[in-house]
Amino acid sequence: MPLMRTHSAAEGSSGSGSHSAWYLEYVPVATDAELRRERLQGKSQKKKRVWDMTEFPPERVRNFSIIAHIDHGKSTLADRLLEMTGTIARDAENKQVLDKLKVERERGITVKAQTASMVYTYKGEDYLLNLIDTPGHVDFSYEVSRSLAACQGTLLLVDAGQGIQAQTVANFYLAFGQDLAIIPAINKIDLPAADVEKVASQIEATFDLDVSDIIAMSAKSGLGVDKVLPKVIENIPAPTADRSAPFRALLFDTWYDQYVGVICLIAVREGSLKKGQRIVSAYTRTSYEVTDIGIMYPSQVSTPSLQAGQVGYVVLGMKTTRDANIGDTFYREGHPVEAFPGFEPAKSMVFAGLYPVDSADYTKLQEALDRLTLNDASVSVARESSNALGQGFRLGFLGTLHMDVFRERLEEEYDASVINTSPTVPYIVRYTNGEEKIVRNPAEFPDIEELAKVGALLEPMVMGTLIFPAEHLGSLMDLCGAHRGEQVDYTYIDDNRVMMKYRLPLSEILTDFYDQLKSRTSGYASFDYEETGYDEADLVKVNILLNSKPVDALATIVHRSHADRVAKDWAARLKAVINRQLFEIIIQAAVNNKIVCRESVKPVRKDVTAKCYGGDITRKMKLLDRQKAGKKRMKTVAGGVQLPQEAFLTLMKGK
Repeated sequence: MPLMRTHSAAEGSSGSGSHSAWYLEYVPVATDAELRRERLQGKSQKKKRVWDMTEFPPERVRNFSIIAHIDHGKSTLADRLLEMTGTIARDAENKQVLDKLKVERERGITVKAQTASMVYTYKGEDYLLNLIDTPGHVDFSYEVSRSLAACQGTLLLVDAGQGIQAQTVANFYLAFGQDLAIIPAINKIDLPAADVEKVASQIEATFDLDVSDIIAMSAKSGLGVDKVLPKVIENIPAPTADRSAPFRALLFDTWYDQYVGVICLIAVREGSLKKGQRIVSAYTRTSYEVTDIGIMYPSQVSTPSLQAGQVGYVVLGMKTTRDANIGDTFYREGHPVEAFPGFEPAKSMVFAGLYPVDSADYTKLQEALDRLTLNDASVSVARESSNALGQGFRLGFLGTLHMDVFRERLEEEYDASVINTSPTVPYIVRYTNGEEKIVRNPAEFPDIEELAKVGALLEPMVMGTLIFPAEHLGSLMDLCGAHRGEQVDYTYIDDNRVMMKYRLPLSEILTDFYDQLKSRTSGYASFDYEETGYDEADLVKVNILLNSKPVDALATIVHRSHADRVAKDWAARLKAVINRQLFEIIIQAAVNNKIVCRESVKPVRKDVTAKCYGGDITRKMKLLDRQKAGKKRMKTVAGGVQLPQEAFLTLMKGK
């Protein structure tokens, strides 16, 4: 096998802590013939091998995840590790193998945390390594927190060109809070803009981690990837597990298979489990027979058993989503154990209405939501009805990207045609008598008469973390100030990068904030946030009226200082997307029942005089007058205005 010299800039450097020594690597490059031979051998080995999980005692098991900011190379590194351990054959087409969803491949982001088991030989012994590739966007941090619960350590990946970003900080503290071993690593060191020493000093200063022996690599080319797994085995502790104790396992993920029903991903903490045994859910007290059991390699591979310390899947014959509860504890029938504390439920911070385009598809949409929410436990679902759109659902999400991806998955995976209303956040209405009500839908906002009994209106606040080049400091302070932000802190994480903290209303960052952040910094800024409670605010409801009739699905709640601007903006947007109809459409926007602006969509005129060839003009005028009278009757009797899906989508783009 030929060798390829990748870098020579560091020749002559020495010393165990020298960062420049990281650049000197020799990487074996496989020929096409060798790749084909390995691929064939891999296929034949997978067919023949029957996994005996008793060969891997807890001391030779490592459960770890990869966490990083979005697009820092987590999924690519997972591909290289799977190739290096022979889990998948080496192939140039291996791109984001663990990103199995269509939306993940199209967008180039990880949405669902995926698990893959690998076997790696280290110092003459086989180790079972369970890798969990996690999302990097703030909206999917719940996926990260659940994945970390099944791990004893994590690999913190940082881009050598971009350095520490906002989600890098958030993910570090998620892992640090669960007392996990953290291995820092720098990726993309082969890029022209890479600065390994600078990024290493950022990691050391920000997280107080030892970077004297940091892993520097390029997941895309494979440079330095061979150092990762030895570090994992040496630095991440083995799971604390007892095979002789009664069986106890944590359920940390589920998904739906149309042939076998619900598939559960479990982390076995104590004892062992075999096919055919019966286990009980500590939450529902329901007993199930284990019909299939195995590991993700990286797809499902059946095994005779799962042992303490290992991670794998079980099929229990669950048919409905109500049976599977993330964070549940399973134990052997007749051998009850103490349940795990489970997970703190994800708090939905963005709510939107979801309605079928055709009301006859309501049941089909409900079934699709049941199956998709099984795969995404952070989405809350409640039924609701709208005068304009009929029966539908009010869904709660962790953020707007989460909402957008969920809707896309619903349409692609379940062929559901839906209408998505504008997103809102949960507000609290505090009455003078001390009672409180949470408002998740603008239709629930107090009307004019009820407002007299309201003592205070409260909106959710977040602590935002922004990391960006120092030259954009003034521009971003202006951006945060325009969105009613209050500066809390700012520090320099190196010579030219600033980390700034702002307290902001959640409603202000829902729509156009992130787009403006990227445009003002040419894409170099990153943003992350966490909720920090509620503050009082002067809130009003903006209603949209079409031909004097309010459309509840288009209503929204905003701060009074933005009300007139939002009302005029939305009226203008609707005028641009509503199709002309046979009668005039009057678009009005009202703030607390006071009309503040008006637009109109001119009617379509049918040529009723087309068959008049010459003759007296009075004949044509009679036809036109009859047409005008007919349009008035149509407007009075029919009344309804047909709204295209674009009318709802255009209002989701920003206030």
